[in-house]
Amino acid sequence: MAEPKIEAYDGPAGGWGSAQSLTEILLREEIPVSGAALLMKQNKPDGFMCVSCAWAKPAKPLTFEYCENGAKATAWEQTAKRCGPDFFAKHTVTELRSWTDYALEGQGRLTHPMRYDATSDRYVPVSWEEATAAIGRELRALDPKSVVFYTSGRASLETSYIYGLFARMYGNNNLPDSSNMCHEPTSVGLKASIGVPVGTVVLDDFETTDLILFFGQNVGSNAPRMLHQLQEARKRRVPIITFNPLRERGLERFTNPQSVVEMATGHATEISTQYHQVKAGGDLAAITGMCKALIAADREALKVGRPGILDRSFIDEHTHGFDAFAAYCESQDWAALEGRSGLTRAAIEAAATVYARARAVIGVYGMGLTQHRKGTESVQMLVNLLLLRGNIGRKGAGPSPVRGHSNVQGQRTVGITEKPELAPLDMLKEQYGFEPPREKGLNTVEACEGIVSGEVKAFVSLGGNFVRAVPETVRMEEAWPGMRLTVQISTKLNRSHLINGEVAYILPCLGRIEIDTQASGPQAVSMESSTSCFHGSRGKTNPVSDQVRSEPWIVAEIAKATLEPNPNVPWDAWVGDYSRIRGAMEATYPSVFHNLEGRMFEPGGIHKPLAARERRWETETGKANFTVPEGIEADPDMPLRSAEALDLITLRSNDQFNTTVYGYDDRFRGVKGTRMVLFMNAADIARLGFADAQIVDVTTVADDRVRSVKGLRIVAYNIPPGNCAGYYPELNPLIPLWHHDEQSKTPAAKAIPVTIARSASTLQG
Repeated sequence: MAEPKIEAYDGPAGGWGSAQSLTEILLREEIPVSGAALLMKQNKPDGFMCVSCAWAKPAKPLTFEYCENGAKATAWEQTAKRCGPDFFAKHTVTELRSWTDYALEGQGRLTHPMRYDATSDRYVPVSWEEATAAIGRELRALDPKSVVFYTSGRASLETSYIYGLFARMYGNNNLPDSSNMCHEPTSVGLKASIGVPVGTVVLDDFETTDLILFFGQNVGSNAPRMLHQLQEARKRRVPIITFNPLRERGLERFTNPQSVVEMATGHATEISTQYHQVKAGGDLAAITGMCKALIAADREALKVGRPGILDRSFIDEHTHGFDAFAAYCESQDWAALEGRSGLTRAAIEAAATVYARARAVIGVYGMGLTQHRKGTESVQMLVNLLLLRGNIGRKGAGPSPVRGHSNVQGQRTVGITEKPELAPLDMLKEQYGFEPPREKGLNTVEACEGIVSGEVKAFVSLGGNFVRAVPETVRMEEAWPGMRLTVQISTKLNRSHLINGEVAYILPCLGRIEIDTQASGPQAVSMESSTSCFHGSRGKTNPVSDQVRSEPWIVAEIAKATLEPNPNVPWDAWVGDYSRIRGAMEATYPSVFHNLEGRMFEPGGIHKPLAARERRWETETGKANFTVPEGIEADPDMPLRSAEALDLITLRSNDQFNTTVYGYDDRFRGVKGTRMVLFMNAADIARLGFADAQIVDVTTVADDRVRSVKGLRIVAYNIPPGNCAGYYPELNPLIPLWHHDEQSKTPAAKAIPVTIARSASTLQG
């Protein structure tokens, strides 16, 4: 690997930098021609849905309806490289544990089912029949309460539906998913506030909005296709106000790679009209300040006989709890709001002034809002802001959480949840003739706690890289081998395969982009986007090996090997024809999946019915609820910060998606050839006695155990004083398992108090 280099990048999001990055990965994965052709079918109505983020497929797609990161995801999955039995014969598991995430996945697609052999410390080939039978025997021997069935956000609606059914027929609701790690505060907070657990905005709303607010979401790296909607809004002179600790290029300016004129001239569209660098965890205080300013301006206007600022008719007819909320906001001290948010009163009031003039406002947010101890309250505070002027259930307005993986929201829709009250258990009982478990299952944090305590004995993972995604990495890796059984259903090798249980299997599955041929012919699957639209997806390339199997096939075979036969559950018929799974889904959720089979390939997708879009509030009060937070501190569980401590934010690079690392470059932040960096404010670097490019160790401020990451290179960066930032999953060891949102238990990865010390380590890529 070349020597790491830090050089400021002056280019926009998109542009020639994006085009060059796309070319590089197609060449690196050895698919320059086939990969480019395949991308022309990505996110098209009769094509395949991106395997990366969950942003929606438009009804009228662009010629190139993919972004840089979506193209990387496709190239990464469709690589010409293969990881088969020959590879595993050459390397022990102990040796592979020393490899980086990038090196592991870089070996290519898994081609054969493999079983861990403790004697040789290697994975060895195993037949599908042997593997599924052995897994079934192991599961039958265990207490169902001791088994976890995890899902990443990749699996289709069809796979997720039968996977959740399998878990409940087995005897538990232990169905944690990747939503537990990112947007569970959305599911909890929005449901309590407006009666639906998802955002209410659809793509068409971006065409009619007249203000977009951004909170803690880096569109340039996390959902770049969204930049097209933002660019079109800016061309209509729609203001975009951003609250984010770091200056992120995608929120600053964008050159559309599909515009010949923009590429030729270098023209870039300014994205944010106001950019407020809020402190980590300061969004709660900033939004409280905006609400305080609006309520004060409304009272002042009414006092002098002018029209009010707030939408009083909407508040009176559609909401509950306004008076208590208004009293809370009025009681807040401006000095405290400024101190916690890191913004001046004038800056907060400037944002509120623009909001007050807007007729239809979209509130976009990401994990900068959710991944805090008070993540749910932060989401609900944004809802409060929108309710003040009736910006829910109106065209061009509403909350818009930007989800991560491509079907993470859809999995919850079909019953992947540890909460029995969110699953239609009575309907499942009637359909399939069994008694579903009614006891609450384990979410992600609780599953981790169970693994550490030894109560969890088996872990079945439908995709993902759980060990690297969760907090407390060192502790989790120490505890993981104590489990009896681990099963990984995967497309590529990752670290979770190597921190294995006593009995361990790697089961290679088809990727979404591959043709899935079953008894009735080629199959299609469906997903749900961030905008609550269902889309169909068809594979377009041949399978990487004749030994890989589809996810529905794998789930069904394990279920058949584990459960007693049930004539009401046609596992083989479902696998032979996925339309029969969709029929079962419609029977379970008739109002949600009505005629999914006939409409799943409609351009623009099928809109999921959402009562809040029609101003019907399915809440306990029957109205949209203003909620009063406990305070303006988003992370009150952490120790009081000393002058030497900084609040760490974990984030993605431009060259990764979740735990998948495509390379060692982060173009937008000027990082090349390494991921072991710590972004710091220049004043903090000087105040603490360090220097730019110095190698340091970082330790969490907590008194229960030592959590450290060594060998990080300091990078002077435009980040608020008192904050620092670095990449996950490398910095996940610093996150205590107990540091999570108190209502949803989502890990609080966006504000971790740390101290910094000089390091004896050398920089590692």
